[in-house]
Amino acid sequence: MRRIVPLLLTLTLVSAAAGCGDDSSGDGPEPIRIGQIVSLTGNYSPLGSENQKSVALAVDRINTAGGIAGRRLELTVRDDKSLPDQAVLAFNELKGDSDAIIGSPFSNSALATIPLVDREEIPYLSLTPADEQVQPVHPYVFVVPALSSTYAEAALQYFQATGLKRVALAYDTKSSYAVAGAKGLRAKAAQYGVTPAPVEEFQTTATEFGAVFTHVRSSDAQALMVWATGAPAVALTKQYAATGRSVPLVLTGAQASKLFLEPAGAAADGIIIASSIGVVGTALPDGPQKAAVDELTTAFTAKYGYSPPQFAQDGYSGVKLLAAAIEKAGSSDRKKVRDALEGLRLTTPNGTYAYSATDHSGLTTDYISINTVRGGTLVPTDFSKAKLAGIGGK
Repeated sequence: MRRIVPLLLTLTLVSAAAGCGDDSSGDGPEPIRIGQIVSLTGNYSPLGSENQKSVALAVDRINTAGGIAGRRLELTVRDDKSLPDQAVLAFNELKGDSDAIIGSPFSNSALATIPLVDREEIPYLSLTPADEQVQPVHPYVFVVPALSSTYAEAALQYFQATGLKRVALAYDTKSSYAVAGAKGLRAKAAQYGVTPAPVEEFQTTATEFGAVFTHVRSSDAQALMVWATGAPAVALTKQYAATGRSVPLVLTGAQASKLFLEPAGAAADGIIIASSIGVVGTALPDGPQKAAVDELTTAFTAKYGYSPPQFAQDGYSGVKLLAAAIEKAGSSDRKKVRDALEGLRLTTPNGTYAYSATDHSGLTTDYISINTVRGGTLVPTDFSKAKLAGIGGK
């Protein structure tokens, strides 16, 4: 159950185990100050609430273990209210007192913030996958989820492997995430022998999708892939099931969560959903990758009573990446942390990142699983089972 949160939330997490560290009297080391911009109210609050829970959990676990080089993490949270202009305000409130910032799960909010990140030169780990954040590279911006275009390529690999050559495409034109995914799919489709047609557009406010289904049925499409976030995906899934699915429905990582599966209910059974490998971590063989997933799953489930969804995977991975970069830099100096991030390789619940000077996303299609919904649970397809078995020991 989502907690009620004030519109402008300031949350400082201080672990009791680290309480003897920094204080205002100067008796201990300065804390490492992390700001978080997150959607706690508005349309994207279901995503943001899971981001915030996992970020807070990761911070608390690091502090309980003694912090980083004896310095505890101090987390300050601001609500962007699922609005880009509020994300800008939140950034301006956080920039002066933060060593690094973890960004919003809402792509439009993140994109509104990036020009300020460029100007202030503060490490910014984004929890949304829109490609424009890192293409071209912005020196201080690093993306945590796999990019929209990476999800698109993973889907194309699945289509090729399963003999799907013509796939209908529908996407939300008001979501930067969905636009980037549709663009990525169309750009690489030919490489995988796939033709995206027909192509249908809708907006975030859409509630009725009959026209989309009619166009798909009158075509020779073998599947329908939809790029959306929030309510439209639930409405579309229910309506498609009610009218009798003519071809398989394929959704993206934005639906890899109980926040979609529960309201969609039985209508989701049998559909295909891409996700971070962390969401289906039980399918991994023993090894460092599974251990990284289990660390989050065990702690999150113990605290909140359910397995961590996609958005929790992102938040936890973001803190782990930032902490590793600070440790590698031996400092919370912004430029040193940025430089450390750019050369970082780290295994997290989301997969093994390999950031570089030319790649500030760090994840490949290896770390995306293509799943089937069975009884409200995501189960890797045979296509992904083979891939997961190959990366489990990394």
